[in-house]
Amino acid sequence: MTFLHRRTVLRAAAGGALAGAAAVGCGPSGGESGDGAAANPSVRATGQPPGPSAASKRPKGGKASRLPGPSASPSKPPPPLTLAPLPPGLPAQIEHGPRTGKDVALTFHGQGEPKSVTELLGEAERAGARVTVLAVGTWLDAQPQLARRILDGGHELGNHTMRHLDICAMPAAEASAEITECAERLRRLTGGIGRWFRPSRARRATEQVARLARQAGYPHVLSYDVDSLDFTDPGPEAVRRAVLGAVRPGSVVSLHFGHAGTVAALPAILDGLHRRGLRAVTTTELLT
Repeated sequence: MTFLHRRTVLRAAAGGALAGAAAVGCGPSGGESGDGAAANPSVRATGQPPGPSAASKRPKGGKASRLPGPSASPSKPPPPLTLAPLPPGLPAQIEHGPRTGKDVALTFHGQGEPKSVTELLGEAERAGARVTVLAVGTWLDAQPQLARRILDGGHELGNHTMRHLDICAMPAAEASAEITECAERLRRLTGGIGRWFRPSRARRATEQVARLARQAGYPHVLSYDVDSLDFTDPGPEAVRRAVLGAVRPGSVVSLHFGHAGTVAALPAILDGLHRRGLRAVTTTELLT
């Protein structure tokens, strides 16, 4: 499928997307620029990047092992989720990966209408790309089938709190519940809580939220260094420019499900990455 044809298909699919499903971004006022109080050291290069032949391989970071097939009973608990080990020495809050390789991570704040989500994942897979999805717990409750769809596509699934509230402004007990309740949804649906936690309505976690995430089983908070601002619905071309204008090797890019402009922009983003010799991989693969 040519790039222009892919873009036509995705724009048609985007017309049916419910942009309001994730209309609020993750900044304190609906934007993505809010900072928590915690420091955010970036990740240094941790090893050699994958060789060129890895482009044809399915990334290992986000793929679940031995997930039940589509005919499995929903009441049967899935087997434990197996995750590749991370290198030692990663900071508590990760903003980007090694700058010496050719990989980037496209990360999606996860809530949106199922059809547009499926179309977006399919487009990524056709381009040989893998993404990281940080899911909202209430979205998982409403669309439980998408948890396994994400993992079965070779993507990675993590925690974006239960209700997508301003977690950094909450008392400790309420903030903890936001993390642990979403983690429990992930465990029930996939056999594990996932590797990554991203705070809702904040680019970085406060010290309190980072501590609560560690207690819940997330030693690293996943931030980002490229903000697409797609949740403001600026249009596909603006989303494309925001991503390709700032991305570089090792970047972690913030994107959102539930926005038609993001769906329509994805083919051009993937094409632009390919032209620069960059690969979209899961966050775990980026760091390992």
